[in-house]
Amino acid sequence: MSVTAKLLSVFRVDQQIQGLQSRLEGAERFLAEQTRQLAVLGTEKDSIDTQLRQLRASEANAEGESKRIEVHIDELREKMNNAATNKEYKAFLSEVNNLKEIRSTHDDQAIGFLEQIEALASKLEVVASSVAEKEKIRGVAEEQRQERSDEIADKLAELNAQRETLVTEVPKDAMAIYSELLTMRGEDAMAPLEIEDRKRHEYICGSSMMSVPVEVAASLMQGKLTISPNDGCILYLTPEAEDELKGAFKK
Repeated sequence: MSVTAKLLSVFRVDQQIQGLQSRLEGAERFLAEQTRQLAVLGTEKDSIDTQLRQLRASEANAEGESKRIEVHIDELREKMNNAATNKEYKAFLSEVNNLKEIRSTHDDQAIGFLEQIEALASKLEVVASSVAEKEKIRGVAEEQRQERSDEIADKLAELNAQRETLVTEVPKDAMAIYSELLTMRGEDAMAPLEIEDRKRHEYICGSSMMSVPVEVAASLMQGKLTISPNDGCILYLTPEAEDELKGAFKK
């Protein structure tokens, strides 16, 4: 068996491993996205909670100040009723009127805070509902991710063991070239040589879909590790192509 054929056996196993892992990776990406969205909603919910606490504190302060002023106004009115002179009465009245304006300001502030609280409380209800729904979706995503992991665990272990055996049969220098290409190109690390016109010696790299010289086909027929001059992938021959080229090179 040629070096290329041995590498192709490893490549076929790597394709199966990648196919299995891609199923798991898809589930992991979905879980990660749901987790991210839940975190965004959680941050928004926490922000609203903080705003509500601040607004409720401000509303309580405004209402408390209004009540304090109301008590003071009642005290002044009592003094007005017991005023000894008209001048003293008018002084108390003037102070009462000023306090009424101040109290009105606090009342308006309290009303404004209550309106904001009501709006934020409604928004919080919506966000909290979204959080609950997203937590359910994330829970399903976690289950799916675990299911995918369990589904492929045995097959993945089997393929990895098979790969380890196949790798021992490949020369180290060839394996190093292949490993680098697999990291860089993934599924395009290897590609078949396609025969465009055997009689005219027209061949195509199955990866770049560009023509390659006849020497490439000759190199493959000699069992040599052959790199595509177009994009650097490792070329190989399918059984059909090899049978067809045997006739061509015999002549």
